[in-house]
Amino acid sequence: MKAGFVTLFGRSNVGKSTLLNSIVGTKLAITSPKPQTTRHQIQGVIHDDRGQIVFVDTPGIFTTSKSNLAKYLNKAAENALNGVDVILHVVDPTRSIGPEDKKIMSTIANTKLPKILVINKMDLHSTPHLASFRAMAEDYNFAIELSAKTGQHGKSLINAIFDLLPESEALYEYGQLTNLDNNFWFAELIREKLFLRLREEVPYSINVKIDEITERPDGSMYVSAKVITNVERYKSMIIGLGGRGIREIGQSARKELEGVTGKKMYLDLQVIVDERWTEEFK
Repeated sequence: MKAGFVTLFGRSNVGKSTLLNSIVGTKLAITSPKPQTTRHQIQGVIHDDRGQIVFVDTPGIFTTSKSNLAKYLNKAAENALNGVDVILHVVDPTRSIGPEDKKIMSTIANTKLPKILVINKMDLHSTPHLASFRAMAEDYNFAIELSAKTGQHGKSLINAIFDLLPESEALYEYGQLTNLDNNFWFAELIREKLFLRLREEVPYSINVKIDEITERPDGSMYVSAKVITNVERYKSMIIGLGGRGIREIGQSARKELEGVTGKKMYLDLQVIVDERWTEEFK
């Protein structure tokens, strides 16, 4: 059998997390229109008669911010190339080749790993920069045009990956889809709702920590979580007038959690200020 690690590498908002969720068939990575929503390496596994592919989602490369968090995420993305077997360079043909793309091309050109160019968002009617990305194809083992949103040509990508993977024993137990535990997964789903609701720099000031997950005798679940911001004035913006903001965020997160777990969910959110929480990303 074949098995190996495949990293999804690319600039922010090209659809890496959407592609991971589409291929694995369940929501593992959170998504939003904002850059660098992904902060951690998330692994998603597909099992096939030919073997096993472990996809590694990474933060998007983002060159315009110099914050500690942005620097950490860029470094985390580059470190994800260590120990992998295949690189998927995911690009967005609705945007011109920018400095992030050039940085990525320079980085992966220095590796001897097999590479696949994944041209995403082919479901869109307008892809004005498609020709520019197609011209890059000769530098890759394969070039696949697909839509992570619709799943179009996803099988072609899987076939190309298996062509490049080494012979190996299984890396995960059969049926296991991810390396995530509930604490991390639930925190990420809550953070997604914060990203979708809040504007400008506020989402980047936020982290989510799960304090408690308890399954009750009736089969329902109780989840207690802290929404942490490093700026005092953002706390009131998150909570909203009369608590409306955090209440709506909580309702949206609860529905998502119930959808992915199939269980009735009681979600308790508390907003606190910790000016030092971003230090973990230094």
